Amino acid sequence: MNIEQIHKIFLESSGVSTDTRKIFKNCIFFALKGENFNGNQFAQEALDKGALKVIVDEPQFHKNTGETILVKNVLLTLQQLANFHRKFLGTNIISLTGSNGKTTTKELINAVLSQKYKTTATTGNLNNHIGVPLTLLGMDESTEIGIVEMGANHHGEIALLCEIAQPDFGYITNFGKAHLEGFGSVEGVIKAKSELYNYIRNNGKTVFVNADDEKQMVQTEGMQRITFGHKNGDYLVDLADASSLLVVSYRGTEIHTNLVGSYNFPNISAAVTIGDHFKIPIEKIKTGIEGYISSNNRSQLIKKGSCTILMDAYNANPTSMLAALENFKNAKGDNKILFLGDMFELGKDAEAEHESIVDYISSNQFGKFYLVGSNFFKTKSSSNSIEKFETFEDLVEKLQKDPPQHSEILIKASRGMALERILEYI
Repeated sequence: MNIEQIHKIFLESSGVSTDTRKIFKNCIFFALKGENFNGNQFAQEALDKGALKVIVDEPQFHKNTGETILVKNVLLTLQQLANFHRKFLGTNIISLTGSNGKTTTKELINAVLSQKYKTTATTGNLNNHIGVPLTLLGMDESTEIGIVEMGANHHGEIALLCEIAQPDFGYITNFGKAHLEGFGSVEGVIKAKSELYNYIRNNGKTVFVNADDEKQMVQTEGMQRITFGHKNGDYLVDLADASSLLVVSYRGTEIHTNLVGSYNFPNISAAVTIGDHFKIPIEKIKTGIEGYISSNNRSQLIKKGSCTILMDAYNANPTSMLAALENFKNAKGDNKILFLGDMFELGKDAEAEHESIVDYISSNQFGKFYLVGSNFFKTKSSSNSIEKFETFEDLVEKLQKDPPQHSEILIKASRGMALERILEYI
């Protein structure tokens, strides 16, 4: 059975699923494989739960009753189906990637564009070789604009995702020290993320570019681009206030956001620019951005007891952590406490990058620092304002004896540290 035939079945189905715990009636179940699981083994369970068809790639799980479809590779079939569906719909696709801020930017763009258009955007962080196909297959003929986030931690992944999604527009938030274990260096990050630019350039499509970011401007020279920025660009956005929740100004209209941190200013500016490019009235752009409230531990402002907490514990790398520290240093407050957790996926650079962060906070003593995790625990520091804890449990002992009160708090760490648990002890 070829992809066109599978697509016809897909159009008659209620959608796709890759998890038997989330089977819904008349869906198509794709029996994906991983290091520790084999979806083929759950083919019958999927059918019993109401799946219309099951895509398998091991003959022993194929039924001659027509309930299963045998293919050479289930993952490849999922990706090919998503690409076929994308071309079948012909929907405008905006793809974005970057080291920091891509999920927040994606949510902001969606908040703005959905004021006028029927949009479909990446859910959560389903931004990899499985998530992007699922996002595309979540679109239907009513989708006017698709917003597809692309993540990667190795070379070639963004190129693959571009071949699947075939974006009409691209945007890269920034290049930073993220996933150095897979990319090898910042230069490797630039090369990998720029695979999106390569696709856009080779296919005569358009990029949105932050004109205040010299690296982005260099990488997009000669391309069909739409630029924006605070000082430079086709679209000029002003940062009116960064002392608490960000306020931006665009064409005489102030937009009061629910985001903190000047590092979010380019994310907001991108959404404003893309909204204007797609003919969203400024009042609707304002409504979309002002209605967006961050969640999932991304730059969330939380009030608990006598403390105000900036929760930014969804992810961290040296670039985003330094930006968070710079912002928090300039924020209002006389009693600042910072909880910083280990940064993951740094490979051979882990020791040096954690040491660099400690050097920064040792020379910028603007609060009390609690460092958590094995990497931070091994760093050297002579500052009296720094306390180090090898495990979260060690930190808990400290918090139970001396819980923070009447403080402004920043919590920043990689996802695996789960530092949002600190809230239980405030």
